[in-house]
Amino acid sequence: MIKIEVFTQHLQRVQKAQDTLRPLYILCTDEPLLLMEAQDHLRLVAKEKGYSERQVLMHDPQFDWGVLFSGNQNMSLFGEKRLIELSIPTGKPGRDGSDALKLFAKQVEEHHGPELDNITCILLPRVDSQTQKSAWFSALDDVGMAIRIDNLDRHVLPEWIKSRLQLQGQELEAGQAGAKAAQFMVDQIEGNLIAAHQEIQKLGLLYPKGVITHSQIRESILHVARYDAFLLTEAYLAGDMPRINRMLDGLRGEGEALVLIVWSLSEEIRLLRNLKIATSHGEDIQSLMRTRRIWGKREQLIPHALHRMGLPLIERALHMIADIDKQSKGIAVEQMPTDPWDGLRRIGGLFSFK
Repeated sequence: MIKIEVFTQHLQRVQKAQDTLRPLYILCTDEPLLLMEAQDHLRLVAKEKGYSERQVLMHDPQFDWGVLFSGNQNMSLFGEKRLIELSIPTGKPGRDGSDALKLFAKQVEEHHGPELDNITCILLPRVDSQTQKSAWFSALDDVGMAIRIDNLDRHVLPEWIKSRLQLQGQELEAGQAGAKAAQFMVDQIEGNLIAAHQEIQKLGLLYPKGVITHSQIRESILHVARYDAFLLTEAYLAGDMPRINRMLDGLRGEGEALVLIVWSLSEEIRLLRNLKIATSHGEDIQSLMRTRRIWGKREQLIPHALHRMGLPLIERALHMIADIDKQSKGIAVEQMPTDPWDGLRRIGGLFSFK
């Protein structure tokens, strides 16, 4: 699989007649805005190259895979070149679908020539390593171009915001004021990229081109952040108490089930306890994380959390999350805040302890 930046460069080369369109593209992401923008770019380039007709297919349990085969084989009534888009929202085509996609990849390979009658774009959610190794996905990847569109981590959002403002002729103030404004925007829009895009566009409508001040941003930006119970554990691992408080307030306001938060956090605390004990016996933390398939952001945060927290502190957090679990089931617990959400904040204090 390639990253979205490589895909974008490929399409730019196609526009300059330095490259040619592929017969098959596979876009994989959980981020709606970035998927929509990648689709729009492909549609634009395809239209410029004469693919003026678009056929949209949606996979469901009753989906007829024959439609995909016939669409790829047949020119339309008036001989228009076609862009075919197939969305598989679950990322699981099923047994029949897996066989069909392998045959479809073979069909694409056999009909591939210098002049493509049709281009197919398959839309998938983020695919895990097991899916990438599956026969149907490997077959598609071999004959087409599979693109991985990653979600934007919190730490890259300030630069993303600045680049979006630049596209509409605006920029943040220089120095500390601009950094503070960017951080304010991140806090307000985290986890909701479509709403973030809309808020940035609103700044373009409200204010002229040039410098946007912190006060103007505060007056304009709505609180549109969306929080994920599983991402909450990253805030705990980072020991970021202000972010923990914001996320707990947001999750509670959105009606997130307390039991899901308790489960995900307790799993993380148990993992920390096991890793702490293992490293105290001389085992290597990097090897331990590889064995447990800990990747990405958590791979960076866990060693820092282990460095900050001794085993007694981790075990205290484990006892507290067990008490909150009892509270979530209606059992009264002494020596804990009456409100279990306040207990979650108290655990955050343990993680942020220095």
